[in-house]
Amino acid sequence: MRERKDMGLLIGFILAVSLLTASLTGIFLGGCYSRIQFQSLGDICQRIIESQPEAEQTVLSVLKEYRNGHIVSSGENILEAYGYGQGDFLRPAGSYGIFWAAAGILTGGGLFFLTVVFWRKKDMARLQALTDYLEKVNTGNGGILLHTGEDDFSKLQDELYKTVTELYQTREAALKAKRDFADNLYNIAHQIKTPITSISLSTQMMQEDSFGHLEQIRQQTDRMMRLEEALLRLSRIDAGALPLERREVDVYTLLMLAADNLQELFDRAGVCALIPEAGEATIQADLEWTMEALMNLLKNCMEHTPPGGCVHCSYEQNPLYTQIRIWDNGTGFAKEDLPHLFERFYRGRNAQKGGIGIGLALSKAILESQNGTVSARNLPEGGACFEVRVYSH
Repeated sequence: MRERKDMGLLIGFILAVSLLTASLTGIFLGGCYSRIQFQSLGDICQRIIESQPEAEQTVLSVLKEYRNGHIVSSGENILEAYGYGQGDFLRPAGSYGIFWAAAGILTGGGLFFLTVVFWRKKDMARLQALTDYLEKVNTGNGGILLHTGEDDFSKLQDELYKTVTELYQTREAALKAKRDFADNLYNIAHQIKTPITSISLSTQMMQEDSFGHLEQIRQQTDRMMRLEEALLRLSRIDAGALPLERREVDVYTLLMLAADNLQELFDRAGVCALIPEAGEATIQADLEWTMEALMNLLKNCMEHTPPGGCVHCSYEQNPLYTQIRIWDNGTGFAKEDLPHLFERFYRGRNAQKGGIGIGLALSKAILESQNGTVSARNLPEGGACFEVRVYSH
């Protein structure tokens, strides 16, 4: 295919050069004929002067006027009156030479232009085919890139196909590693569940006794159980095995259920939760998991609100997303903590003792798996604020 293309370009180039040569030859021949006509006119004038010497001034005067363009043709030719025709004298070869020269140049240029357009169109078609293949790859529909023969784009096509194949293999390896990691994490969590349960039961049985570190054992056991549950949930999210039931959920009801589940903690901390009803607003989400995500945000605000304070909630809906805001009137987040709040196992400067730094990361994972986002910031008037957006599409 490459050789055929090169041969076609060579033939086109030779044809264009041949036509250009023919055109230049025509111009040259036209110049020769012009010189012949000039010589013939000189011979005629000379014979007239030799026959009629007194007519020399007249001939010179006429030639001068003709040269300066002062003689305008009347449309009548005296030679025709004497019975002579155009064929009896030199033909206007110069004009014909110029005509054919121009025609040759135009024809050669046109053929060369068509040749260039043809191959450019073919190259553009090949580029479009490669572009379409990459677009299919980006949408996950890429298949085998069909071989179309040897040309200038064959090497590019081969490199693209090899790169895409390697990317597919890398992606599959990464997904497998992610699944293996999630499975290992899941297995580890299950392995530690049994001894934790045993320790918890033993602690309860020993509650009546007055051993020195019994309460500390109980607290650490509770912490390990919370960690185990969080690890199990995160492993299911990482593995894409979280059973999310997408259905229409009323936002006000969602917030009220989340607050009700934390009511005992709010009462113990002396903090209230204010959730004013702001009209109808719904999201497509899993009720239980989304409620747990919001509970983590409410609990975080409650832990940083002084006794007698309140945790506030609001929500609004527009055609693009539903926004939920949860904020407190505490001291707000430390500036250095803001970029890391949703990282796993990160505990900020003002984190409550006994926390494991997994709640906000779990909320982020749950919301993002349902086409949502969560962010945190400090309010200008003081206090911390979480902003949740669940998008409609």
